[in-house]
Amino acid sequence: MRTRPRGEKISQSFMKRIGILTAGGDTPTMNATIQGAVVRANQLKVEIFGLIKGFNSLFNPRVPHLHLNPLYQEIPELDPTKGGTMIGSSRDFVDPDKTDELNMVAHRLERLGIEGLICVGGDGTLNGLQPLAERLPTVLAPKTIDNDLGLNYPEEPNEWVRVHEANSKNGYHYEHRVSNENFDLDYIVNYVTPGYATAVFVTASGVERVRTTAESHRRIAIIEVMGRHSGYLALGSAYGRPDIILVPEHPLSFEHLIERVKHIYDLQKNVVIVCGEGIVDEEGNELGAETRTSDPAGNIALSGAAEALRHKFIQIIGDRYFQLYRRGESAREAIFTRKVGHTQRGGRPIAFDRFYAAQLGAKAVELLLEGRNNSVSILQYTDAKGFQVSGYDANRFRDRWGYIHARRMHSQFYDPVLMKPSKLGINYLLPIFTGAIGDDDMEHVRSTLFAAGNLAQPYHSVNTDINKRIRYLQEEKTPAAS
Repeated sequence: MRTRPRGEKISQSFMKRIGILTAGGDTPTMNATIQGAVVRANQLKVEIFGLIKGFNSLFNPRVPHLHLNPLYQEIPELDPTKGGTMIGSSRDFVDPDKTDELNMVAHRLERLGIEGLICVGGDGTLNGLQPLAERLPTVLAPKTIDNDLGLNYPEEPNEWVRVHEANSKNGYHYEHRVSNENFDLDYIVNYVTPGYATAVFVTASGVERVRTTAESHRRIAIIEVMGRHSGYLALGSAYGRPDIILVPEHPLSFEHLIERVKHIYDLQKNVVIVCGEGIVDEEGNELGAETRTSDPAGNIALSGAAEALRHKFIQIIGDRYFQLYRRGESAREAIFTRKVGHTQRGGRPIAFDRFYAAQLGAKAVELLLEGRNNSVSILQYTDAKGFQVSGYDANRFRDRWGYIHARRMHSQFYDPVLMKPSKLGINYLLPIFTGAIGDDDMEHVRSTLFAAGNLAQPYHSVNTDINKRIRYLQEEKTPAAS
């Protein structure tokens, strides 16, 4: 992968100050993305300002911000190995219909001297980027543990259609038509997003740990992972060797599932099942509870898929099955659930994520200085060239109505009979995770987790140090009445 050496000229270098913000849900790689952007900005002699708490800062008349590279040196608090984001994030969102508000945001950035903006976020952030891009150059550096920002193939947005639905809020819902495209891994747009590899690392480790309890006590464990309506996280959990994986992209046949569960339980006296939080039944109904969040991006909060599945198992398998095996008095006792939950979102990012998050942050800076607007820095992969960063026009992610859909895992990645990754799914995962963990990742655990100082010293939050660096835009003075 080629990167520009220090000092190499970019086609346009008129931009001298840019802003960066982090938006949406927590992801382990945001600090690494910021650091990559700062390193490249230093090389190109561009100032970079961090905007505090994402889009929230732009709605604040004082616009809290901090200088990330005074004298073209990154501040010491910027640590790419630390999860989360040192400049904070929020679920605030840009409403394209609020023209006056958007004009005010642009005015505030102009007063700060910011000539271009990098937003670090997922599909929701990209949906909100367009109205800002109409007012100043704005690009996106991707991050999401769900791995749902991208396209399975370039023409995928054109396959979405609107279907009339009288009872819905908008009067319609979206459906994705069956594709006629010949799917090829080399043509995926944005092969993988920063944060996904670390989330899979945490998930697979959790599956391994739950296994020993299920194995010791002859139980059936159902482990729920995040991902909303995308099955990438569940697919990646295959590294933890669960017996069954359930993904949202394939409607669930309970008859086949119960048959598989009983077969495995008869054989090894325990079963471990991983289910994505957005799994659906044969009619397409969500198993878990679905609630619309207050996020104007329209994200759906899903909860309870594992518990709904457990309830079905209790009903269908029944107590007698476990009593005959002398493995408990009831199905309720023998079947338990766990959620990996927010541990997938946080903590130290592994080496693969740190490296490519930084590369994508650096590419976002380059896109701005090349005069690109409404663009995304993306990570591409081919057998011939391996991983490489590139830029992509954000409009190409949009359907004919201008909406960006979260990427679903391609159906060919999954074997619905074995309920495991298919051969193609395995081939998709291998480039990401072969060598994804660095030696320093394991050394970090060895040297820091049980450090004696942890017992005596309280946790020191980076927020306390960053707070000393935050500056504010002075309020504009209104002309005195004559």
